[in-house]
Amino acid sequence: MQEKYFITGISTEVGKTIASAILVEALEADYWKPIQAGDLANSDTDKVRSLVSSKKSIFHENSYALHTPMSPHAAAEIDGVSIDLKFICEPKTKNNIVIEGAGGLLVPLNDQNTILDLIEPEYKVIVVSRHYLGSINHSILTINLLKDKGYDVSVIYSGKEHKTTEGIIEKMTDVKVIGRIDEEPYFDKNVIKEYADLFREKL
Repeated sequence: MQEKYFITGISTEVGKTIASAILVEALEADYWKPIQAGDLANSDTDKVRSLVSSKKSIFHENSYALHTPMSPHAAAEIDGVSIDLKFICEPKTKNNIVIEGAGGLLVPLNDQNTILDLIEPEYKVIVVSRHYLGSINHSILTINLLKDKGYDVSVIYSGKEHKTTEGIIEKMTDVKVIGRIDEEPYFDKNVIKEYADLFREKL
């Protein structure tokens, strides 16, 4: 049965792209980033492609590729376009698919829609949580909003372990934990494969 996973973060720069690469490898899945804002010469799609060994995976084009590393609504305005949900269509594939969001759940795409509006009811949602001052609030808000909407939600921790932070997040949300991505000196195909083997049975 085809599985569809949506990767979101509690904020920006928390490790969504590495988590996406690990999932793509673990599930031999396709990858799709609907909206890329900035870094078009080395996009998240390029990064994931360079880290994945699976020959089955297809890397689908962004629906919107924006030039400025800002919130999508602002980056789109600079590019003279507006983001319209009807032009964001999930790629047709029979393979498993990993879909990576941009920033957190309530990042605006336009005056009405946010990243949350891209998440279909059948998607399993994985929240990437990283410890920083304020991350407990961001994690619990994100997880509980998704749970309230009826999604199947799990968490992957990124970075050094912080027991008190993680303990309270888990107590207050009862969220399933897939695992942790440590602070590695580097990420390459072998490191991604190791994590894929580690996480596979929890997915």
